[in-house]
Amino acid sequence: MDMAEMEQLPPEVQERIARLQQLQSMLQSLVLQRQRVDIELNETERALKALEKVLEGSRIFKSVGSILVEMPKDEVVRDLTERKELLEIRSKALEKQENKARERLASLQEALQRDLGLKPPQPGLEGNASN
Repeated sequence: MDMAEMEQLPPEVQERIARLQQLQSMLQSLVLQRQRVDIELNETERALKALEKVLEGSRIFKSVGSILVEMPKDEVVRDLTERKELLEIRSKALEKQENKARERLASLQEALQRDLGLKPPQPGLEGNASN
């Protein structure tokens, strides 16, 4: 839809389209945030698994900023476990926000389709719907 067509739409439809675009952008941001959190969570879990194989008394180094600091194994495990728990909570919160945004997006899309006189896609026929 080009700008000339947009300007011919009623103001409430234009506003819905703007909200839809904002919501799509927000959803994309949430998805990217959760992907980053999940990557960090996987890295933390891998580090904890690697530490399980390390013998007590072995030298352990933790990255702090741009340097490596020697730390006791139990302290590193405790720090990583706390980080893992925080990342799990953050991932679940982002997933809930994503799901709510998807629901609002679907509702807004349906409202826009009604406003524009389009038929909503049939379940199971998303790619084959003819408008």
